[in-house]
Parts: sequence; structure tokens; C-alpha cells
Amino acid sequence: MPNLNRLGILDDYQGVTLALGPWDRLPKTLGIQVFRDTITDQEALAARLAPFDALLIMRERTPFPRALIERLPNLRLLITTGARNRSVDLDACAERGITVSGTPSHGHPTVDLTWGLILSLLRRIPEQERGLREGRWQVALGNALEGRTLGVMGLGNLGSRVARVGQAFGMRTIAWSQNLTEERAAAAGATRVDKPTLLREADVLTLHLILSERSRGILGAAELAQMQPGAVVVNTSRGPLIDQAALIAALKEGRIAGAGIDVFDQEPLPPDHPILAAPNTVLTPHLGYVTEENYRTYFAGAVEAVQGYLDGRPVRELRPG
Repeated sequence: MPNLNRLGILDDYQGVTLALGPWDRLPKTLGIQVFRDTITDQEALAARLAPFDALLIMRERTPFPRALIERLPNLRLLITTGARNRSVDLDACAERGITVSGTPSHGHPTVDLTWGLILSLLRRIPEQERGLREGRWQVALGNALEGRTLGVMGLGNLGSRVARVGQAFGMRTIAWSQNLTEERAAAAGATRVDKPTLLREADVLTLHLILSERSRGILGAAELAQMQPGAVVVNTSRGPLIDQAALIAALKEGRIAGAGIDVFDQEPLPPDHPILAAPNTVLTPHLGYVTEENYRTYFAGAVEAVQGYLDGRPVRELRPG
């Protein structure tokens, strides 16, 4: 039967992994080591990870390209939280006989955060809260959601959930994506429109697309120029969906009213990143999936993945293609 000696757990930012998973179900002989920092230097990262024959990675916090995988001669099991991970080179893993397993996850926390950002922007909650703490009372005017237009770019599982919440707020909901049909839009209570109409009419534009070469930079300078000056953009999907330089320019020039951003082109976000100085923003550190419920589900799934590997029956395998 397969055997494992050392499990490395990467990018445990909050230091909670061992407290939230049923790790006591694993063999006592399996050594577990947790790392709370993110290493971006490939040479230093390879040196850290080389001794491990099993690794648990948290989503895309640390990418696993071919160049890194080929420098990990002992690696036999790679577990990623979630059902897929586009930052892992599955071809390289398959070529080296590395089993890659995913875990169950919940999508609804991202919906929660999306609406947290929308409400924060339109009602200007962070600004009002900061003013109150500084001894000022009612420092700005907010905007109500009812009667406004919610534009959803990407009406899959999460986008559809976001759309339904918008309807509960009394918002008109329109949607667009490259393969969206009128029937699918209607099932989510939305109206399918073309991309220019989505950009032109949305008071709130929220992105819910999978990152791919087709969707990378799908909201750029040309698209931002078509939006209303009073509109806001929300992104809880993937940073590269938006041209961040174009977004920052639009915010600084007042061509849109604000942005709520949970995902960035570089993560963790460096302290000198220009988006931190952009006006009218609510920024969060990629919190869409970061809830206790999701973490418990992730880590229970990770334990199952180790057990399945040791039993010779891998679970939730991720394969190339």
C-alpha cells in the first residue's frame, strides 16, 4: 500500500488549519508541518517543499507550475482546497506520477461578500463608520439599491445567486456572458443583454467569470469608458478579469463612481500597490471563500484525500484535460 511520511500545509494565513480539521484521523506516523507565510521566490519555495511527499495548498495562494513541480522529487500527493485549481500544472503532475486531489467547498460565502461590497459602496458604510469614529456625524450621502440596475457578467452558479439577491432588493437585473442564453438568464430572474448594453445600463456591475485566456482583461479601458459615471464595479472572482491599471485610472479620473475589489493581479497585495491609493474603493484581501464553514469542509476533505491515497483509492482526482 502507498505510504506518506511528511505533509506540508501551505499559506495558513490565520493559523487555524490544525484547529479546524480532523487531522487526528490520520496515521500518527505522518508528520504535519504548517507554513503561514507565502514564498514567491521559486528557488526558496522549492528548497522548503523538497522534503515533503504530500502537500496541501489553499486555492491559488501558491501556484504550482511545471518548473516548481519538477523540483519536488519526493512529492506524491498534492491536495488543493476546492474542486479545481488552475494554478496547478496537472500535465506535469501526471507525467511525474503525482496524485492531485480536490476537496468539497461552498460557493455561497462569495455571494455574501459580493453583497457586502455592494452595500458598502452604495451606502458608503466604511466612510460613514470612519467619520463616526473621528467624531463626525453623517459625512456623506449614500444610494439605495431598489430601482437600480444590477449588471451580472457571468451568470453561472454564483452569478445566479447574486442576481436573485439583487431581485430581493428590488433591483432590475440584466446579465451577459459569451455563452449566456435567454432561457438561462430568465431562470435566474435576469434579462439577457449584449455586452455594450450591460456596460451602459448597469449601476452595479459584478463579475462572476472563470479566469481563462478568453476572459482575461474582459473589463478593460474600452469597457470602463462605456459605463455610467455613477456606476460601481465589484469583483470577487479573479483579479486578472479586470485591467487593474485601467480601473485605477477610471477611479482617479472619476469616470466611474467606485469599485469593490476582493481579488487582485498580485496576491498577497504588496503595500505599495497603486490600487491602495485609488479613491472610492472598498478593498478586501481575497475573502470570498474565507469562512470557518468553508475551512472545515476543506480540511475534512483534505483528510479524506490523504486517507484515500493511503488506501490506494484516491478521491476527487484532478486530471489533465
